[in-house]
Amino acid sequence: MAGETKQPRAPSGKRIRRIRIGFNVLAQIILILFLAVMVNSIAFKHYARWDFSRDQKYELSDKTKRFLKAIKGKMRITIFFSSNTPITMDVQNLLTEYQYAGKGKIDIEHVDPERNLSRAKELFDKYKVVTDESLLVLDYEGRNKTVKASEMADVDQSGMALGEGPRVTAFKGEQAITSAMMDLVEGKKNALGYVLGHKEPPLSEGGTITVLKTFIENENIKFQELNLFDVDAIPKDLKAIMIIGPQYDFSDREMKLLRNFWDKQGRILLLLDPSAKTPRLDGFLNEFGVKANDDRLMAFLRTGIQELALTRDVQAHFLGDSPITKRLAGANGLFFGGTSSLTLAPDRGRGANIRLQPLVQAEKGYFAETDYNTEDQVKLQADAKRNSNTPLTIGAAMEKGGSADERVQVNSSRLVVVSNATFVQDNAVTQDQQALDFVSGSVNWLLSREQLIGIAPKISKPLTFTLNEDALRNLRWIVLIFMPLIPAVIGTVIWWQRRV
Repeated sequence: MAGETKQPRAPSGKRIRRIRIGFNVLAQIILILFLAVMVNSIAFKHYARWDFSRDQKYELSDKTKRFLKAIKGKMRITIFFSSNTPITMDVQNLLTEYQYAGKGKIDIEHVDPERNLSRAKELFDKYKVVTDESLLVLDYEGRNKTVKASEMADVDQSGMALGEGPRVTAFKGEQAITSAMMDLVEGKKNALGYVLGHKEPPLSEGGTITVLKTFIENENIKFQELNLFDVDAIPKDLKAIMIIGPQYDFSDREMKLLRNFWDKQGRILLLLDPSAKTPRLDGFLNEFGVKANDDRLMAFLRTGIQELALTRDVQAHFLGDSPITKRLAGANGLFFGGTSSLTLAPDRGRGANIRLQPLVQAEKGYFAETDYNTEDQVKLQADAKRNSNTPLTIGAAMEKGGSADERVQVNSSRLVVVSNATFVQDNAVTQDQQALDFVSGSVNWLLSREQLIGIAPKISKPLTFTLNEDALRNLRWIVLIFMPLIPAVIGTVIWWQRRV
C-alpha cells in the first residue's frame, strides 16, 4: 500500500561487529581472570620472606637451613601446647619459619590438649606421651622424638610470688628443635673421644667446659671419655678425638697410639696450653709443618693520653679460606689467657700430601714476646714497635690425603690446632659466642659434616638505651621547651589568622 512505510533493517554487518566486540570483551575478561589465577598460584608457591625485626627472634640460622635442605624424607611435627604456655606464640612463629625453609618437607599439626581431647589422646597413645607438659612431637620415617617446652626456653618465675607472670629470659627453640631433627634424621649419634689423663678439664658437672659440652651434644654428638693408658688402640667407633689443654706431655706409648690413629684417617682437635711443656706433642705437630713457638702474644692498649696498658688477651679474626671458618670470615673472637704463635711450614708437609691452612690470626698491633715473664715495660714497648706488624697465626688446620675441591669427598686424616686452651671455658664462651661457633665448625669438619658448619642461633637481647650527660641535657631541652613550644606557635599562628 502506498501509505505504508517500511522500517529500515539494521545492517547485518553491524550485528556481526557487535558479536565480535562481545567475544573480544569476553576473551579479555577470561584472559585477565586466567592471568590473575596464574599470578596468585605462582605467588603462593614461590615467594620470599624477610625479617625486619630488631632482634630477628625467629630468623633461622644458616646451619638449620642447610640441614633442612639435606632432609630427604617428610618430617611431621605435632604441637601439643596449651594457650597459657608463655612461649606458645614463639614456638608457632618459629615453626612457620621451619615450614617455609623446608619447602614442603615439614607438615605441622596443632592440637590443643585442653580442647581437642580425643585427638590428643589418640596421638598421646601413638607416641607414648606420658607428661602433661607442653611439647612437640617430631616424627620422621617411623622414628619420633619429643621436645618439651622447658627445653626451648629459660623462664624466670621469681616474680610469681608478687603476682607477676613467668618471664621468658631466653628462647632456645631453634637449638632444641634442630637438635631433635638431627637425632631423628642421622639416627645414631656421632661419637667424639675426649682425651683425659693429662689434667685436662673434666666433662663432669662442675667442670669448666660445661657450656661447650652442652653445645656440641645438641648437634647429635656424644662425648666419650678416652684414657690412652687404658686402651691398646683408639676405638674404631671414634672417628674424631678432642684434646683440650693437657698440662702434662704424652708418653711414648700414647704418642704411638695417636700416630696410628692419624695414619688410619683419624681426626684430631688439639687446643694447646702454652704454659704447659709438651715436647712430644709439639714434635708430632712439627712433623707436619706446624711449630708451636715458645712465646706469648701481647699488645699495648692506650687507656689515656699518655697511658698504655699491656694485655695478654688476644683479639683475633677468622680467615675465610677454610670450610671451618668460611661463615665466620671477618668475625672477631677474643682468646683469653695465654696464647702463643704458630709457625706454618707448608713445604714440609707437601711431600706427604698434607695441606696446611691458617684459620685464626691476631689483629694488628699484637706482637710475639719470647721474654714473656719480664716486667721491663721499656723492653716490651720496644719489642712491640719492632714486631707489631707481623701477621701472627694462632689456629690452623691440616689435612692429609684430602682434595682441595670441597665438592669432592675423600677419606683423609684431619687435624685442627689452636695455641690457646682457655677460650672454650665457661667464663670465656659466655662473653664470646664466636668461640662456640669456631669449635662447632671444627668438630663438624673433623666429622665430615661440612653442611652443618655455621653460625650458632642467636639469643634475643633486650633493647637498652644509654644516655650520657650531654644527651640527657638535650633531651631535657626537647621535652621542656621545644615540644610545648611547637603547639604554642601553631596556636598563635591560627589565632592571628582568625584575628585578621
